[in-house]
This record gives sequence, C-alpha cells and structure tokens, in this order.
Amino acid sequence: MSRQTRNSSKQPVPAGLLVMDKPAGMTSHDVVARVRRIMGTRKVGHAGTLDPMATGVLVLGLERATKLLGHLALDTKAYLATIRLGSSTSTDDAEGERLSSADASGVPDEELSEAVAALTGEIAQVPSAVSAVKVNGRRAYELAREGQQVELEARPVTVSRFDLLAVRREEADVVDVDVLVECSSGTYVRALARDLGEALGVGGHLTRLRRTRVGPFGLATVRTLEALEERPELSMDLDRAVGTAFPRVDVDADTARAVAHGQAVSRSGLSETYGVFAPDGHAVALLRDRDRTAKPVLVLRPAG
Repeated sequence: MSRQTRNSSKQPVPAGLLVMDKPAGMTSHDVVARVRRIMGTRKVGHAGTLDPMATGVLVLGLERATKLLGHLALDTKAYLATIRLGSSTSTDDAEGERLSSADASGVPDEELSEAVAALTGEIAQVPSAVSAVKVNGRRAYELAREGQQVELEARPVTVSRFDLLAVRREEADVVDVDVLVECSSGTYVRALARDLGEALGVGGHLTRLRRTRVGPFGLATVRTLEALEERPELSMDLDRAVGTAFPRVDVDADTARAVAHGQAVSRSGLSETYGVFAPDGHAVALLRDRDRTAKPVLVLRPAG
C-alpha cells in the first residue's frame, strides 16, 4: 500500500486527538513535526513530554483540539520500566555518563522489596538534574548541559504503585529490575531509579521506559507513525475526545446556544470541568461550576 498524507488528498483536517506510540530516539517535538507533515496542518500540539529514550503514549491535539490539551486531566500516569542496579549516571538513565559503580549482585530480594515499598505512596522527590523543571526561568536540563551545578528542591509526588515484576541477575555485578509504576504527574521514574539505587547503596539508573497510560488514554488506542503514514486518521474526533476525557452533560438547544456565546448557565453540580453537548450530539464547550452559575472555560464551537 502506498503511503498518503492529507496534503496529497486536499481534504480538510478534522479536529481531534491522536494518541501516538512514541518511538525511542525521537523527542516529543520530533513526533509533532512528523504528524504535522502527515496530517497536512501546522495546528498540532502535544500534552506532556517523553524523553527521547522513552516510548509509549503521547497525546496530540489537532486543529481546535489543541485548545483541549491544557484542560485534559492527565494527572495520573503509568509506566513499565527497567532499572539497573549497580551504577549511577549523570542523567539517571542509560544516556548519561557513569558516575559510580558497585557490585549489586549481593543485594537480597527482601531488601529490594523493602526499598521499593519505601518509595511507594506520598513521597518527597528531588527531580533529576536533567528534568524540565524551571530554575530562575530556565529548564534544569539546559543548565546541566552547560555544566552548571543544578540543585533542585524536593517536592511532593504520589507513587500509587511501584510493583516488582521481575528481578534478573543475568550479568555479573548488576541487577536488572523490571517494574510497573503508577504515579502522579510530575513524578520522575528516572528519579525513582536513582533513589532506589541510593537506598540500596549500589547506585541505580533507568535503562528502559515505556508509558502505558496518561490520564484516560492508554496503549489500546495508540497509533504508530508508520500506521499513521498509511492511514492519516485521528484516534478520536473532537466529540469523542471530550466525552472520553471529561464528564458529559447533555443540554437543550437554548442552553447550548448560550454556552456557544460564552454565557453563564445553570450549575451542573459537578466538582470538575465537564463537557457540554448539544442535542445534535456535538461538544459545544468545557464548563466549570462557579459560585452560583457555570461558566465556559473553553468554547469549542462558537456561535456562528
């Protein structure tokens, strides 16, 4: 089958989300650039980022759906990862320079399980020095690449699951640990690898990372770049995206018209942002209840 793009078909580009399976070796921006070419539009953005070495779920918005990205509740994430015990690196992953090494072959399984348990729940985590955390207006990784000493403060994160899937002692002096991590946004799995190695006294770093879920979007709906090249189609259109990511409230035509004009309407009683759908089934706006009324935080289909 020959590859095609929306540029060649001259079709209008619909608004919606693409849930991509980011390959290793590409930045999130690289994926956006490829999708812009494939789909034939500059209006492509992404929610959250993945390191170049990481693979897995990356949520992209096209056309009007780019405005959705900042409102998506992507506050929980899940990963499959491999942590190598026995050495630490400057980036807390396999792409950095080795800083230390130690024989990890003698680490007992019981101590490993205890160290993992200590890093589960609500913890204070110091982000990796090469993270995207801003320091005096600049990204930490920019400063680190310039050779500057980066000192970041610990901040609260939640690691709801940190499960040992396999412990492999296949190479001398090192132990490879396969784990499943479910955590809050802002948690660095690289930092978990670093802290696990430090707790065991042998050093540790991340060798593999695959994001399996971000918010409600998981691997079941991902598209590869190759598959997108063959069939340049959305994962979900704007209406399905809103219905998937937000609670749904169906309203009558008069209320939908008022919302489309950006007007306040009656409260829904929901505590979070929700999607308002017109009688024709289309999403009109995202609303949030205020003191006495509900006001649009994003109008998706303005009146007229």
